[in-house]
Amino acid sequence: MLTEFFVEEKDSGQRIDQFLASRLEEVSRSQIQKMIRDHMITVSNKPVKANYRLLLHDRIQVEFPEPEVLNVLPEDIPLDILYEDKDLLIVNKPKQMVVHPAPGHPSGTLVNAVLYHCGKDLSGINGVLRPGIVHRIDMDTTGSLIVCKSDLAHQKIAEQLKEHSINRIYEAIVHGNLKTDTGTINAPIGRDQNDRKKMSVHARNGRPAVTHYQVLERFGSFTYIQCRLETGRTHQIRVHMASIGHPILGDPVYGPKKCPFPALQGQTLHARTIGIRHPRTGAWLEVEAPLPEYFQKLLSTLRTRQN
Repeated sequence: MLTEFFVEEKDSGQRIDQFLASRLEEVSRSQIQKMIRDHMITVSNKPVKANYRLLLHDRIQVEFPEPEVLNVLPEDIPLDILYEDKDLLIVNKPKQMVVHPAPGHPSGTLVNAVLYHCGKDLSGINGVLRPGIVHRIDMDTTGSLIVCKSDLAHQKIAEQLKEHSINRIYEAIVHGNLKTDTGTINAPIGRDQNDRKKMSVHARNGRPAVTHYQVLERFGSFTYIQCRLETGRTHQIRVHMASIGHPILGDPVYGPKKCPFPALQGQTLHARTIGIRHPRTGAWLEVEAPLPEYFQKLLSTLRTRQN
């Protein structure tokens, strides 16, 4: 598969490996450097080195290798189904479940469970590794997730994601006491140049990202909030809340190294509501995923402490 980039004035002078690392979120900088050495990345059809400095109007061509074909098998894993028809499946994803197979997680994923539940009735647009998957949430984030059972649904939902017309509301518990009851964080997000596993609001080529938050309940040292996404960048809520000094409780990447609740497994972040235009009928469809038990127990503990 060939992907092209054209260098704009703001990117002129940047190293090609740094530029591509910020644009290709799924590819590490070391992988990019290897692709450059293997002449799978060229500038105007000519090979370059990883330290090549981009010039205005350069045409970068990236030839991705054929993906390794994994044998993704159906697995009888129970699904918490919030809605289902012949086009869509909306599930309430639990903690510790990866959305699709990847290195380190070849099985036990949402895709394995969906293959068992739906059989062949899944959109194939995203290939064998991600059938029906049009968006995703992190392993330790719980809540509503759309799976597309038809190519029509996949195309229509992808369009809504692109135009930011999907209503996505999350709930979270963050460190600290927010100064205002409502607010908006408008800060571009891109790959952290010092740590490829992290995202950052200080990345050179960050993409626009907007998060609206509202306080639901205050507990002194912690605040229970609701977040509405305008965009859907990787780790968006986690990065944005950390950027204003209020990381999500339990977040091992963007929060304090020592969690005040040791039993927590990852961030307290839940995809509560998802609203879309139905891909076939055009009618508005909105579903809610109830708060998981661990989240409810944590809120109860904080309320008891507060009182």
